[in-house]
Amino acid sequence: MQFSPDLIHWVLAILPIAVLIVLLVGLQWTAQQAGTTGIFIASAIALFGFSTPLDTLAVASAKGVWDAIFILYVIWPALLLYQIMSHSGGYDALRRGIERLSRNELFVVVALGWVFTSFLQGIDGFGTPIAVVAPLLVAFGMRPVYAVAIPIIAHIWAKFYGTLGVGWLATLQVVDIDAATALSTAWQSSVLMCIQAVLGGFTIVWMYGKWAAVRSGWPLILIISFIQGVGQVFAVFVDPVLAAFLPASAALLALYPLSRWSRYREADAAITDRPAMLARSSATTQDAVPPMGLWTALAPYGLLTLLALSVSMIDPLHNGLNTFAFGLPFPEVSTGIGMITAGAAEYSALRPFNHPGAYILLTAIVTYLVFARKGYFQHWAAQKGEKMARILPGLAQSAVPASIPIIAFLVMASIMKHSGQNITLAMGIAAVAPAYLFAFLANAIGILGAFMTSSSTSSQVIFSDVQVRLAEAKGLPVSTILAAQSAGGATGNAIAPANVVMGASTARITGQEGAIIRKTLPWTMMTFILTGMATVLLVLLTR
Repeated sequence: MQFSPDLIHWVLAILPIAVLIVLLVGLQWTAQQAGTTGIFIASAIALFGFSTPLDTLAVASAKGVWDAIFILYVIWPALLLYQIMSHSGGYDALRRGIERLSRNELFVVVALGWVFTSFLQGIDGFGTPIAVVAPLLVAFGMRPVYAVAIPIIAHIWAKFYGTLGVGWLATLQVVDIDAATALSTAWQSSVLMCIQAVLGGFTIVWMYGKWAAVRSGWPLILIISFIQGVGQVFAVFVDPVLAAFLPASAALLALYPLSRWSRYREADAAITDRPAMLARSSATTQDAVPPMGLWTALAPYGLLTLLALSVSMIDPLHNGLNTFAFGLPFPEVSTGIGMITAGAAEYSALRPFNHPGAYILLTAIVTYLVFARKGYFQHWAAQKGEKMARILPGLAQSAVPASIPIIAFLVMASIMKHSGQNITLAMGIAAVAPAYLFAFLANAIGILGAFMTSSSTSSQVIFSDVQVRLAEAKGLPVSTILAAQSAGGATGNAIAPANVVMGASTARITGQEGAIIRKTLPWTMMTFILTGMATVLLVLLTR
């Protein structure tokens, strides 16, 4: 793009993001209202401020709708699984079983909200961990807003190297760096993500039970965050593709010996202020007896994990499922300020059989067939004195309102990308910041990218090459600035609108997205500051 952004263009580029935050967090609009408003604002700025032709806007909008399909392919099957579990008594069986399995509520919150979520992120992506874990936490008795916010924060450390290294692989595709720089980027990225692991652990425990929970849980937090954070640092030297999966699996295995520790075996009476949890009476007064036990209720999630691991680890199966793929053709488009977006014969090909949505859908179908054959739906309806619920109408009722804002957010993000608003934001930050200040702010560019696209991988694709060029221009280590971009791209997922909408939909609180972001935003800001400070320190050590 042969365009030097001035202050006016930079203000125009930041305006859609600022308005979105104000509408969601300040005015508490629903995601649907804020997302559709964001489209109109981004389109008007693109049209009149960035000289974007209508055909470019049309192409950008169509790409945004296509990008949304990848997320909707997770949401609809996840909500289908939710309906099946809910109407068969599965979630009530989970709650009762977990309460019997461990008397320590804090330990269960850490196990489900942090460790299990991170494990799922190691093998799956596209919001799958949030879609799966949020309803589990609700079933355990957690308030829905917290049931979404806690796993969102807790799994961020595994975003970049999660889904078997998809963020790392995407970065290598868009930047031209040698092997030494790549290795340096990999380990520095993992070092910065230790901040996310430690701060995430302390934050979710504080959210659960304030300082009493922190005093009780600090040994558990340090052990888990050490396994995850430091484990990821060492794992990048083995294989970056497995850098999140290996420590996430180790942390999952560590739960058993930790559960035998007397400190976490029984309930902690000192934790009396539990803002994340419903009153015990509210969570345990269900008279209906579920028709299944804990392990039967957990079986669908075991099947989901097995499917994801099999497809990821068994190369012939992975390659076979990858053979069927399709994408849409799009022409090259440009703007009046010189922003050119290359055409694509097959844009962002969807592999429907090798996608987390496929694993969840198959899990839902198998679960429905087994539960229906065992009569769980009829039994649960009779226990509650109700008619047997119809699953598909319930699915449509919850999935359609969740789908509209996701499409809106991704259309808005695509319009900002194609019109040059994204690049203008990054170039504007670099233009006014001296070298060390830019190093501090570098992860903010990654955060903005993830916020706009609701994807850390997309943030890498959009901004990694820009960060390399800016680092070279300012005489900063390329590997350190790329690491900051990677860490920022992961951090931004904590406030990414589409991710929040997904969690809200599976926790059955569509319309309360602003309340969730108000829980995750303080952690995001603190992580940004600490990551910026750590980036400057790495620059001083590696120059």
